[in-house]
Formats: sequence, structure tokens, C-alpha cells
Amino acid sequence: MTGPSLALTIKAAERGIERRRHAKRTPIVEWQSPAEPLEAFCVRLRGVRKRTAPEVRVIAVCEPELDAAGQLAAPGGVPLGLGPEVMACLLPRVFLDILNPAIAARYRWGYSGRGACKSWSWVRGLVLRALVKRERILCAREFMNSIEDSVHRLVSETIDEFALNAWFQVQQTSIEGTNGSEFIFSGIRNNVQKLKSTEGVTIAFVEEAEATSSDSWQVLIPTIRKAGSEIWVIFNPNQSTDATYERMITNPPPNALVVKSSWRDNPWLSADALAEKDYLQRVDPDAYLHVWEGECNIAGDAQVFKGKFVIEAFEPPVAPLPAWDGPYHGADWGFSVDPSVLVKLWIGGNTLYLEYEAYKVGCDINKTPALFDHVPKARDYVIRADSARPETISYMQQNGYPKIVSVVKRKDSVEDGIAFLRSFERIVIHPRCTHAAEEFHLYSYKRDRISGDILPDLEERHDHVPDACRYALADVMHQRLLRRLRSTKVNWSIGR
Repeated sequence: MTGPSLALTIKAAERGIERRRHAKRTPIVEWQSPAEPLEAFCVRLRGVRKRTAPEVRVIAVCEPELDAAGQLAAPGGVPLGLGPEVMACLLPRVFLDILNPAIAARYRWGYSGRGACKSWSWVRGLVLRALVKRERILCAREFMNSIEDSVHRLVSETIDEFALNAWFQVQQTSIEGTNGSEFIFSGIRNNVQKLKSTEGVTIAFVEEAEATSSDSWQVLIPTIRKAGSEIWVIFNPNQSTDATYERMITNPPPNALVVKSSWRDNPWLSADALAEKDYLQRVDPDAYLHVWEGECNIAGDAQVFKGKFVIEAFEPPVAPLPAWDGPYHGADWGFSVDPSVLVKLWIGGNTLYLEYEAYKVGCDINKTPALFDHVPKARDYVIRADSARPETISYMQQNGYPKIVSVVKRKDSVEDGIAFLRSFERIVIHPRCTHAAEEFHLYSYKRDRISGDILPDLEERHDHVPDACRYALADVMHQRLLRRLRSTKVNWSIGR
């Protein structure tokens, strides 16, 4: 063998040698066993470290060490006594057991309210599985219009966090491991035929699964048919009659590990999140149970926007915009411990789209400009805001938001604004707008205390995002009303 053929053979052999050498350097992943004390796990790790070549890293998957007050006992949450030669991958104990690969299961399902760090923890579990064993992992959700709607970024950030870039190659729409592992990302509802033909999936990870329909489950579950394959699911419950809740909680199948978690299991919960939790618990205990404790939503027939909104990812059309009007921005000011809110809306045909939100409880006035900056390019557009706080509007105009204007509130403006929002065929809320989704779920009419009858009066809570939407569309509503009046006047004149 001579010439180009010999050169190609030599290069292939060199690549094979390098892959084997690289595989020998793959980190060793050790999981803390169920009921194993952290101290005993650390002793075991030191033994593993002594038996392992110095150039091979050891990743310890364990619960964070907490003090008596439930706070992290070491800066960054690194278990004490391990030293720099062992990298800690910390998971709340509630997830540590269910994600442990030593515990066999066809289904691994987790549900909770907000703040339980489900996505963050389960993606860590996926990355470590793909590191030590060849896996084909399907990351799915009911709707996925673009890769930005998936956990692609979270997987990539986890790889960076643990310095595993030598073992993974991050592509624009997929992620590949040097050992043959692969992450693929897909919607379910809009890729049914593609999913049916997907082969070799070893783990299907379904996120935000509360929106997954019965039809989608009937497509997905038979598709994951490789021997030993698993289906991982995380979601925040909505209604007890939802397909996911009935399948996972009411009637779980055999060989299923199911865990309910809450914000209490998350030692990294931020002060802002705690403030939101405490605020909601104080003003609406029932909503608190749904949002933070993972209980089913009980608003039911009293919902103001029942049947009017959906949670779906979308992308506004690229300019020019022949079919969409906007964007429209509206702001609602927080009083004391109430949230300050900014929303960005579009109108496409007879559909209202809520693309971005900024939302914070108890936001000081000097921090409001930075909060509103979470909505891209918000400073470039007119923002219509609640007129009840002229001093806040003045402050914002002098601090980077010169186009903000007040909306005059008239008698019955709330009811008229709600009627206008409900006049749209659909209200589509982007999944990133979590507070908008919650408030549109929870905004309700009052019930009679004795009879339980639904009253025409509105509950004055969970109305901050809907109010911001009303303000954003105040002039649109006014112009449509004027056109309707002019049309009525013309028709009256003709009839006369």
C-alpha cells in the first residue's frame, strides 16, 4: 500500500489511537447512593481518587452540604473535605436518587411548583449519563419553533460549567459526544412523522410536559422502544384533568419513579424568588399552592381568560411585517410589595402575541430601568403605563426611558380592557413569560362566599400582567372604537 491510500490509513489509525487515549481520560462519575451519608460518600471518593490516574478527573454527584439553618455549608456548595482533585456536581437530594443510573426505571418523572430547580438538575443528570455511556438523548417538548425554545442552551452551559468541552461538540441544533452520545432537540406536535421514524433513542427528556397532549404521548411513548430506554419528564401541574397529570400522577404505569419537589428542596433559591413566593402566599394562598407548591389550579370556570390563551413558542415575522402590527409595550407599577411589570405585545390577524415580560416584586424605583431592560430594545419604543404613579413615569423619562407615557384611566376601563383582550381569537403567551402564563391562569372573577356562584366582580390580584397588556393596547382599542363609531354614523346617514 503506497501513496494516498497509505496516508489515509495512517491518519485513520492515528485518530483511533487518539480516541482510545481520550477515552482513557474520560472523567469518572461517582453518585452518592440512596441513604448514604455525605461523610461516608466523601470517604469512598477519597478511595476512588487514590485508585485513579492523576490525569483522570473524578466528578462527585452528591447532595449539597447544608448547615443547621439549611444554608450551604461551604462557598459555592462544594462538599467539605474533598479538595480540588474532585469536582462536585451538586443535586438536591430529592433529585439525586431518582436520577441515579444505578436505580433502574423505564420512567423518571418529576413535578413541582416554581423554584425547585428541576430543569437545571435533570439536565445535569443527562449530561453525566451521556459522558460515561453512549446515549442518544431526545430533548422534546410539545411545541418547538426554534432551537432557542429547547434546553439546548442549558445543556451547553452545563458542559461548560463542568469543563467537559473536550468530550462534547456543541453544534447549532445538536450536541455530540466523542463516545458517540448525541443530544437531539425536537417539538412533538409539529414533528409527529419525524418522531415516529426516530430510531435508537435511549432517553427521551420531555420538558414543560404539562402542555403535552394525549395524542402526543401516544406518539412519543411507542417511539422510545430501544431495549433499556427511558422516558424522563418534568412539569408544573395545571389541571388534574390534563393528559400528563392523569398519565403520570393519577395513573402512573409500572416501573415509574415519580417525585414531587418544591422550592424547599432548592438551597440556591434567590432572594428575589423568595420575595415573590412570600408575596403570593400573603395575597392569594390558593394561587400560592398552585404556583409554588405544585398543586393543581383551582380557578376553573371563574378564570377571566378561560379558553382564550395558550402557551406556545413563536417568532415574530422578519420585517417587513405585512401581517403583524406592533410591537406594543405596557407597564404596570408595583406598589409596596406588588410587582412592577413590562410586557411586549404583537397583533397578528386576530391573535394577540405576548413575546417578552419583565416582572419583579418590590422593585425599587432606581432599579426599574434595569428591570425593564430585560425586554429587548424596550427603550426604543413608546411604553404606555399606569397613570397612577406620575412620579415613577417622570423618573423613568429622566433615566433612559423618554418615550414612556401615561394612560388615562376612565370609568369601566378595566372591564372594557378585558373585553378587548378577550375579543382576540387567541392570546399566545411565549413560554419564557412565566409570570404572564400564571396570571392569565389565575386572574379570576369573585365567587359568592356562601353559594359559590361566580360574580361579575373581578378579584384584585393576578391582574398585573393583564393590566400592563391593557395599557399597551389602550390606543389600539381607542382607534378601533373610533372606526366603529364612524362606520355606525355613516350607516345611519345612509339609512336616513
